[in-house]
Amino acid sequence: MTFEKLYQEEKISKKKALELFDEKIIDKFEVGTFKGLQEIHKYLFQDIYDFAGKIRNENISKGNFRFAPVMYLKEA
Repeated sequence: MTFEKLYQEEKISKKKALELFDEKIIDKFEVGTFKGLQEIHKYLFQDIYDFAGKIRNENISKGNFRFAPVMYLKEA
């Protein structure tokens, strides 16, 4: 993944995060629940990842950072 692509993804998700709070969209979600976390994830990343808001079925990383392994996601 190129630096430019990473930059664009960060820009999109930060803009969506601001919208989430500024437009009080977060008030519509079940904050503090797994369902709410899925809704927030979908809102933030739906324009970036096809698995936004879903439990992914493949391991992913960004730069040198590895996200939680798939084998632990359903348990958690």
